[in-house]
Amino acid sequence: MEMAEGAAPPLDARVARWTLVASILGSSMAFIDGSVVNVALPAIQQDLGGGLATQQWVVDAYLLTLGSLILVGGSLGDIFGESRVFAIGVASFAAVSVLCAVAPDAPALIVFRGLQGMAGALLTPASLAMITTTFSGTARGNAIGLWTSWTGISFILGPTVGGWLVDVSTWRLIFLINIPIAAATLLLLARLGGMHQPRRADLRVDVPGAILCTAGLGLLVAGFIEQPQRGWGDPLILGAFVVGAALLGAFVAYELRTPMPMLPLRLFRLRNFSVANVETLSVYGGLSALTTFLTLYLIEFAGFSALRAGISLLPVTIVMFFLSPRMGRLSMQYGPRLFMAVGPIIAGLGVLAYTRLPQDVNYWVDIVPALLVFSLGLSMTVAPLTTTVLADARAGDAGVASGVNNAVARIAGLLAIAILGILAAGGGDHLTVHGFHMTMAAVAVLLVCGGLIGAIGIRNPRRA
Repeated sequence: MEMAEGAAPPLDARVARWTLVASILGSSMAFIDGSVVNVALPAIQQDLGGGLATQQWVVDAYLLTLGSLILVGGSLGDIFGESRVFAIGVASFAAVSVLCAVAPDAPALIVFRGLQGMAGALLTPASLAMITTTFSGTARGNAIGLWTSWTGISFILGPTVGGWLVDVSTWRLIFLINIPIAAATLLLLARLGGMHQPRRADLRVDVPGAILCTAGLGLLVAGFIEQPQRGWGDPLILGAFVVGAALLGAFVAYELRTPMPMLPLRLFRLRNFSVANVETLSVYGGLSALTTFLTLYLIEFAGFSALRAGISLLPVTIVMFFLSPRMGRLSMQYGPRLFMAVGPIIAGLGVLAYTRLPQDVNYWVDIVPALLVFSLGLSMTVAPLTTTVLADARAGDAGVASGVNNAVARIAGLLAIAILGILAAGGGDHLTVHGFHMTMAAVAVLLVCGGLIGAIGIRNPRRA
């Protein structure tokens, strides 16, 4: 029987299965390195020197290039072929990971972390694009669900494995985890083929937009991170804020005029899309700040080992693994507004308990109950948030909408760690107990504001 015109070709089950495995393996590196470094920050500081500002830069250099260039990475995949760009991203990530492992000093490590983020911006969108082009229909949804689950697991397992490596050997080994993963991924890609896709001449990369976005965000982040040491009156700090804001303004103006923008601002005319991304900024900013500063507090003040600090956050993964799919189904049934309003508020109330966290921490009494409340609120929020972002965009814009939301989530962590670091340092260059308590109060306020934004702004879709 002849295939109907325009129908998808039959799916080779073996190729599809190994394509999914390669996508998960390769992208897991980017997610592992987004979290594994948190448990190593005190060891890095002890070995390479520097204070809280250095620790912030080690985290934020990665998030800066990843968040600001991830949409460019998606464009490169469209132009040169997602498999080719994915392979380049995986190989580059592994090579730069070796450089991170042998970094001689803190400035070098920060530069290499920025390069890691650039490689992550290539491989992350390309891994999803490979799944999208390989699968169709229900199989595509199942494949994306598996990709999401395993990358989420890798994000949480990273600190556990990294903490163990820091305790038994050295922080440098946490970056070498990527080498066998990259080798296995590249071997799979070579066996699958498909890295010789033709270039699309009708598309181009938004290089000016990428430069304006990265430079603008970088200057703002530099201003916030360096402010505790230099003070608000320092000309360099004021200049960083003024020039950074001006560059971001120029970025918006350029994106409105260019025919092929990396950030399609027309999507923000959609009410639910805009509100959901503002809530993403709030919720993911709170999540990043909580995991970063709570890990530092447990190691530096509560005396936890790096491994124990990494394991401490596992309840978040366990709760979300069981509850997120169920919350997603309920939000489809009753509408996302209730979940996006109540979820962040519950999460914020959980974080409030950490505003009085003692130095003599009892994990089961002082950490777990609040973490379970936070995890419940986060589980209520994440799936409805993602669904709302995609549902408000046209079918042809679903991939772009997902990419924008992914970039917003990364930028949220970048800005939260930079800005809240001012509170955490308490006017100095090291985390303080009082500064940690103030930071947790700010995280709670950030999450509650996210819930209020959802309650006021989100509209449930009309039922037929």
